[in-house]
Amino acid sequence: MAATQLAPVPAHEIVFSPKQLPNLRSNRGKNVDHSSTGWMKPTALSTPMEEIRKRFDTDGYVWIKELIPREDVYDMREHYFKQFAPTGILLPNTSPRDGIFDSAKDPLVHQGIGGVPEEATLELLDAAHATPEYRKFLKHPNLRSFIREFMGWEKETMVKRAMLRHNCPNSLSTGIHYDQYFLRAGEADFLTAWIPIGDCSATGGGLMYLENSSTLGKTMEEDFLRMAEHLSPQERVDAFNAYMNKDGFLCHDAEEFGRVQAKGKLRWLVGDYEAGDVVFHNPYMIHAATKNEDEFGRIRLASDLRFYEEGAALDERWMKLWRHDDGL
Repeated sequence: MAATQLAPVPAHEIVFSPKQLPNLRSNRGKNVDHSSTGWMKPTALSTPMEEIRKRFDTDGYVWIKELIPREDVYDMREHYFKQFAPTGILLPNTSPRDGIFDSAKDPLVHQGIGGVPEEATLELLDAAHATPEYRKFLKHPNLRSFIREFMGWEKETMVKRAMLRHNCPNSLSTGIHYDQYFLRAGEADFLTAWIPIGDCSATGGGLMYLENSSTLGKTMEEDFLRMAEHLSPQERVDAFNAYMNKDGFLCHDAEEFGRVQAKGKLRWLVGDYEAGDVVFHNPYMIHAATKNEDEFGRIRLASDLRFYEEGAALDERWMKLWRHDDGL
C-alpha cells in the first residue's frame, strides 16, 4: 500500500522549537535572568497580510523574514565599511563585507552614533548618511511595497533622518527607549522599520523588545507630557528636556528596567536576525539593543527608518538628513 503524502505545512504555520536563551545584558547592570527573557516570533513573508497585521497589533512588532534579498543587504554592508576601513576599524586582511572589528583597537573610539569617535570619523558618519548607495537602499522596492500593503497606504513618506548605527563588540549599545518621544512634534502615528545590515545574533547587538510594552510606553509618555506642560512648545517636544535623561534614553540597565518599571511582569524578547530580515514596531514599543558580544567579532550595523502615510502631520524636524550635531 502506497504511503499517503502529506501536504506541506505553510511556512507561517510552522512552529519552531526554541533553542536555549542566551545571557542578555545591556550597557549596565546584571545579566537579565532567563525567566525574564524569551524569543521573538519570526513571521514568514508568505504569511497572509491579515495575520501579519494581527500579530503587529497584538505584539507591538512584527519580524518579517527575508523581506530584502540577502545579497542586496550585504552590498550595503560592504559599501558602508569600505568608507570606514581607513580608520582602522576592521580586522586586517578581512573583507568590509564581513565587517569584523579589530579587537586590538578601542571600541569606543570606533563606535558610531552614541560613541566618542574622533572628528574625522564624525565627518565620515555624516557623509555615510548621504551617499547615493544608502539613499537608494532606503527605497528598496521590496521594503516600500510591503509597507504600503501592510499599512493600507496608497503612498508612504519616509522621514529623511534615517539613521545608520554601527556598534563594535564590547562597546556601547542603544539604550532603552520608545520612538515616540523622539518624534513628538508630529501629530500622526508612524511606523518604524529596523533593518539589520548583515547577520546579527541575539548577543550581537540586535534589538530586544520588552514584551507587550506598548501600554507602558504610552503611560510613560503621558506622564512626561503632563510634567512638561509648563515648558515652552519647543521644549515640550524635546527628547532631551528637563524631564528626560540627558542622553535621551529611559535607562541603560535592562535588568533593572524590567524589574522596576515593568514590575517584573514583562520579558525581554530577542531574535537571531539574518540579512534580509526587517522588524517593524509601533511608536510606543519599548526596546533597546543587546550588548554586542558577538562570538565572531562582527560589528553590528543596522538602519532605523520611520514612515508616515503621505500627507500626514509628521515631525518636520526629521525631514533633513542625519548629522552628528543636529541636536535630535
